[in-house]
Amino acid sequence: MMSPGGPARYDLPTMRLGFVHTYATLPERCYARSEPTPVADPRLVVFNAPLAVELGLDAQRVQPLAAAMFSGNQLPEDAEPLAMAYAGHQFGTFVPRLGDGRALLLGELRGRDGALRDVQLKGAGPTPFSRNGDGRATIGPMLREYLVSEAMHALGIPTTRSLAVVSSGEQVWREKPLPGAVLTRVAASHLRVGTFQYFAARQDREALQALLDYVITRHYPQAREATSPALAVLQAVAQRQAALIAGWMSVGFIHGVMNTDNMAISGETIDYGPCAFLDHYDSNQVFSSIDSGGRYRFANQPAIAQWNLARLADTLLPLIDADEARAVDLATEAVRGFGSEFDEQFLARMRRKLGFFTAMEGDADLISRLLASMQRTTADFTLIFRGLASVAQDPGRGDELLKQFSADSNFATWLAEWTARLAADREPAPARIAAMRAANPAFIPRNHRVEAALTAAESGNYGPFNSLLTVLQRPFDDQPGMEAFAVPPDPGERVLQTFCGT
Repeated sequence: MMSPGGPARYDLPTMRLGFVHTYATLPERCYARSEPTPVADPRLVVFNAPLAVELGLDAQRVQPLAAAMFSGNQLPEDAEPLAMAYAGHQFGTFVPRLGDGRALLLGELRGRDGALRDVQLKGAGPTPFSRNGDGRATIGPMLREYLVSEAMHALGIPTTRSLAVVSSGEQVWREKPLPGAVLTRVAASHLRVGTFQYFAARQDREALQALLDYVITRHYPQAREATSPALAVLQAVAQRQAALIAGWMSVGFIHGVMNTDNMAISGETIDYGPCAFLDHYDSNQVFSSIDSGGRYRFANQPAIAQWNLARLADTLLPLIDADEARAVDLATEAVRGFGSEFDEQFLARMRRKLGFFTAMEGDADLISRLLASMQRTTADFTLIFRGLASVAQDPGRGDELLKQFSADSNFATWLAEWTARLAADREPAPARIAAMRAANPAFIPRNHRVEAALTAAESGNYGPFNSLLTVLQRPFDDQPGMEAFAVPPDPGERVLQTFCGT
């Protein structure tokens, strides 16, 4: 996993990775061609060999060249780097021109499964969209994205992924000098709600249509046969986002910066800035240092996703129907549909977490009462659900849970009702226990563990990162000897704020 690499070399043989460049076929105003800025001393920190294989690459051949290629110092022969144009609502305020200020799309690879995926360098230097920024990234945030995105993938939640992190051998100034790094990110695409907003703000109907056609071809081919393809795309994005946010909520994930430029049209989680996971359950928890008003607090994530979808709908109105009033009605219905879709997706996930194989009247109430009890007692979100799986296996362990809810006399009643509800399913116990353990992770990226690993990495010690990554790649398995990674933080270890890497 961790590979400190050797001194920078510039006499490495060049190679072709098999890139295609479908995004570059869009009108040139959709992007700006730009070259990465070389770094002083690139060294490979971590390389995701299994992902390389999924992308159809020869991992053993690529890895020795990875430091040079994925720092931007010596790109693959068939790379055609470009920075994508997009706009976005940032904390509710519209910014008409954002774009890739420190990222470059090298091209797309068609993986072994036939799917096309973007390969992007993040932290590769300034681009025409940098707005006086340095275009660089520091090692901590890049390793955070690698770690959390791979953890999310292991948790079964749609996400961009990370192919490599390369240290640059240079200092990057933020509040203080920090070691620089470049991340290689892999995504179904980097198309965002903000991409559509960029052209809608310019009233560029031609580019909007071209972008919509591209999205249909790449992500939603079934929409082409719809009466209104634009409406069909809006509906499909809403469905994917509903499933995605339900996944976040089911594992206690807080994105932290759900701006419209951070909502992917593909339905993947994108941009792991000040993200965090709940320890004790608090529906209003905020970690992000830049979210002073709590706009993106845990419980508000579904509402923000729906708000973002409304902004996407705004951009698509001219393409949904020539009659503006009818377009508004159709788009409004599609956006409203997100609410019921999210409720269904979340309820389905929570039923699985509680061991329910069927849908019964009263399930939603049982779930909401459990969460309310957890809120009152500040119970640990992950451990309570994992503990319920243990109780399903051995009812005698219910006393252990009762101790965690000693401040809430209602929990004993809830536990009895849950036990009765399990019996009503008549599912064999082994199947129920296996299903609960597959829905309730034992290990998540505990914030204090993540911060400790990143702090060590900034000093050149990658051991804690390596250990944590190994554990998080098997989140649902009991891992003897690794129990400490499942333990919540002591009061002095709690992470109260997380920070954006820019």
